[in-house]
Amino acid sequence: MAKHTLVAVDLAKSVFEVAVSHHPGQVARQKRYSRQQFPLALAQLPEATVVMEACGSAHFWARRIQALGHEAVLLPPHAVRPYVRRNKTDRTDTKGMLEAYRNEEIRHVPVKTIAQQTLASLHRLRSGWLAERTARINTLRGLLREFGIVIPLGAQHAVPSAWAQLEDAESEIPDPLRPALAEICLEIRELERRVKMIERQLAALATQTPAVSQLMTIPGIGLIIATALVAFVGDIHRFPSARHFASYLGLTPRESSSGLRRRLGAISKRGDVYLRTLLIHGARSVLLAAKRRTPDRLRAWALSRQAARGHNKAAVALANKLARIIWAVWKHDRPFHSVPNAA
Repeated sequence: MAKHTLVAVDLAKSVFEVAVSHHPGQVARQKRYSRQQFPLALAQLPEATVVMEACGSAHFWARRIQALGHEAVLLPPHAVRPYVRRNKTDRTDTKGMLEAYRNEEIRHVPVKTIAQQTLASLHRLRSGWLAERTARINTLRGLLREFGIVIPLGAQHAVPSAWAQLEDAESEIPDPLRPALAEICLEIRELERRVKMIERQLAALATQTPAVSQLMTIPGIGLIIATALVAFVGDIHRFPSARHFASYLGLTPRESSSGLRRRLGAISKRGDVYLRTLLIHGARSVLLAAKRRTPDRLRAWALSRQAARGHNKAAVALANKLARIIWAVWKHDRPFHSVPNAA
């Protein structure tokens, strides 16, 4: 079997569908393996290209496949779906992967290292616990509002204000409800403790990653955004230009052009939602801090956009610019230096 032979694998929890192709458009053989049989079957194959969808456990199996001497290729699942004809089954999925691999316009997903997946897992845990904390705070606010108690805006005011009402024997909170509300307050504090633990672990791992310290020199880019970029982007050199990187994050305009007329709309919102959200939050922090200090060229431009287009559109525009700065700093491996604003 030559190296140009393609092996498509439809991953699952316990059953793996494998299709082998020697020539374009033809499947030489197709077989199903159990989880225990799958690595043994791959070990017996001569050097080949193994194609999979970038789904759950795909990066783990890609590393295992590379260790066996094969080339592992991960394809975006949404790009494979149009090649699946008729009903969706494991067999048709593997045939779709073989055809999608031969499309040069479909970019491959880079295989994550164990260090990258560690950072990504910590970020997933942190974002999940933050979502739970927000849900608990909203529940606490809603329940207390039913009894005429309004908590001030800001997550930091939720638990202290609720505790003050619970400790006040004269408050309007019914006695049977007080223990349950106290448990919600304790849950919120526990979730905050977990989030801080994750942030300490991210800070410890950041010291082992040189790219993180370089990225943190950019305005609006802190520990969370820098480690998230390293975890989810991986190799910045796969993007030929800063615009390609901004487009990958979904921060460039959506285009609908025809003939001589070019139409640009809102941002495309493609790519990783988590990274795009973090960058826009970082841009908002730059806009808020720019009003309290002498702005450099970047901040002066952001404030001019805010005056012309409003805060939200200025934040998105600044996030787009920050993405391009991230590409330059990361690719050329040098820190960001602010330029004084011209008089």
